[in-house]
Amino acid sequence: MSKSRVIFLGVALASAALAAFLVKDLVGKKPQQKIIEVNKVEKTKVLVMARDLSVGERLSGANMKWVDWPKDLVGSGMITISSRPKAMSKLKNTRARVALYKDEPVSERKLILETSNGFMAAMLPSGYRAISVRISAATGAGGFILPNDRVDVLVTRKDKFDGSSQPVTVSETVITNVRVLAVDQTYKTGDDGEQFAVSKTATLELTPEQAEVLAKVETSGQLTLALRALADAGSKKMGDDVPKLSPRYAKGSTGNEINIFRYGARSQTASTK
Repeated sequence: MSKSRVIFLGVALASAALAAFLVKDLVGKKPQQKIIEVNKVEKTKVLVMARDLSVGERLSGANMKWVDWPKDLVGSGMITISSRPKAMSKLKNTRARVALYKDEPVSERKLILETSNGFMAAMLPSGYRAISVRISAATGAGGFILPNDRVDVLVTRKDKFDGSSQPVTVSETVITNVRVLAVDQTYKTGDDGEQFAVSKTATLELTPEQAEVLAKVETSGQLTLALRALADAGSKKMGDDVPKLSPRYAKGSTGNEINIFRYGARSQTASTK
């Protein structure tokens, strides 16, 4: 064997021995574990919106929720569970003064309370007006009419006709399916100690045209609110979920022409004086 081959073989064996040593050293070593301490941020529960709300829409337990919020980032207008644990139940009847968005913190500055100015305006849909009419327990379904009920508005008056000196009592429907916004209701105690409701006014939701008709009709007689069944609201038989003037009043008449019915048959059409 030549001298050069011996040298080459020796170098190869030395390289192999060195590689084996390095591999053994790497395999035997355990990987180093770095322990990183995460900075713990103190949090608290904050009341936020669970979904988007438009202007005038009512808040409820379904569209609010409590979420974790960094304590250092809680603003002065935010509501925390530690300071107001019953805030969700107390704010569920308020309405949005401005548009509110999902995950936005609830702030009373953006809400309209039932006792604050502007609450009634927030309840009205666009294009509608609120008008109040005088009622009593007898003309207001015995005091059982409540806000958000649907009613029909009737008018009862006495009219004199040509050829008759005796006034005739006439009652007819003016507007159907009207939403009641509010009822000014007080209670009295009877002789037997039982309380009964005495309603003075009812605030109704009407279009401008319907409000004008009702204001004029109210001066001619006594208004009565007929409570509609909940099952009739929006049904095809009873009409839409919007108030409608009766056909005669929709044509612009406010009581100058009346059909008189005797024994179930129309006997004449007369004009009022």
